[in-house]
Amino acid sequence: MKLSLITIVGLLILGSSNCRSQTRSKMESKNNNPLLCDIETGMCEIPTGKVNDSIAGITQSTKKLVKVIYYTDPICSSCWGIEPQLRKLKLEYGNFIEIEYRMGGLLPDWSYSGGGISKPSDVAHHWDEVSVYYDMPIDGDVWLEDPLNSSHPPSIAFKAAQMQDNVKAILFLREAREMVFLQKKNIAKWKHLEAAAKKVGLNVEQLKTDYEGKAKEFFQDDLKLGKELGVRGFPAMFFVDDKGNTEFVYGTKPYSFYEAAVLKLAPTASKNEYKKSWEDLFTKYQTLTAKEFSELSGTGKKESEQLLNELTAKGNLTKVVTKNGSLWKYLK
Repeated sequence: MKLSLITIVGLLILGSSNCRSQTRSKMESKNNNPLLCDIETGMCEIPTGKVNDSIAGITQSTKKLVKVIYYTDPICSSCWGIEPQLRKLKLEYGNFIEIEYRMGGLLPDWSYSGGGISKPSDVAHHWDEVSVYYDMPIDGDVWLEDPLNSSHPPSIAFKAAQMQDNVKAILFLREAREMVFLQKKNIAKWKHLEAAAKKVGLNVEQLKTDYEGKAKEFFQDDLKLGKELGVRGFPAMFFVDDKGNTEFVYGTKPYSFYEAAVLKLAPTASKNEYKKSWEDLFTKYQTLTAKEFSELSGTGKKESEQLLNELTAKGNLTKVVTKNGSLWKYLK
C-alpha cells in the first residue's frame, strides 16, 4: 500500500559511550578519537561536543512498511563488522524495509588526537585487533603504507554515486570498503574512487562533476541531519514505521537485534526464505567473506571456509588473502 509521509519524533539519543583504546588493559581510558572504535559496544564515535537532547524530527516517505536510516562511514571498521548482518537483513526482509544510507563524517582531518592516537600509523594495530574481534578481514597496514587524511572524500563520492543510481551507489560503497580494508588503498584519493566507480558501472565523468559540486551539499545535509538526530557514532540505525514509531539499534549487534527492530514495527512482515546454496548467494553478492557466507548460509564458520576453499580450488571462486582473513569472489 502507499504510505503517507511520516514524521520521526521521539528519536532515541545516543548515550555518551566513548571509544576506547585498543587493548583490554586500557579499556577504561576515555578518548575522543573516532578511529578507535569501542570493540565491546561496536561503535566508532564522533569527537563532538554535547549531544542535542531536544526532540529531533525529520520527514520521510517510503513505499515499504519500515524505513531504515543508516548512518555510516566508508572507513568505519564497526560498520564493516555488521556487513554479514546487514546483508542477511536485506535478503530476509528486503520486501518490507527500505534502507537509506547517510554519511556521518567519521574522520574530518587529523587536527585532533586522543586515546593514544595522534597520527595515522597509530590506527594500524587497532584495525588489526578489530578484524579479529569481528571476524572480518581488515588489514591495518593501510595506515602505515598509504594513510587517509580524511574520510570525507569517499563520503562525498558516495553521495555523488547516489545522485546517479542508489543500487550502484551501495555497490560502490562496498567496493570502496574492500579497497581500504583488504587492499590497503587510500580511498581518499580520486584514482581509487574512480576505479571503484568504473567497476560498478557508474558514469565516472558525471560522478566527478557531482563529486566536485552538488554532492558536497548533500554530504553537509547528512552531517546536519545527523546532529539533529543525535548521532554520535556508527553504525547507527533508525527504524521507523508509517506512524512515526521508532526503534533504534546502534553499534555492532547480533542479527537478532536488527530483525527484532523490524518485527516490532511491522509484526506482519514475513521472513523471505531465500536460497542458500553457494551459487545463489554469490549471484546475489559477488564477494563474500567467510563470516558473511556463514551468516547467510547458516553453516558453521569452519565448514564455510572449507567449502569456499574447495570452490576456489575448482575454479568457481577466486580468493583474496590478507593477513587477517580472506574474501572470495565469484568467477562467472
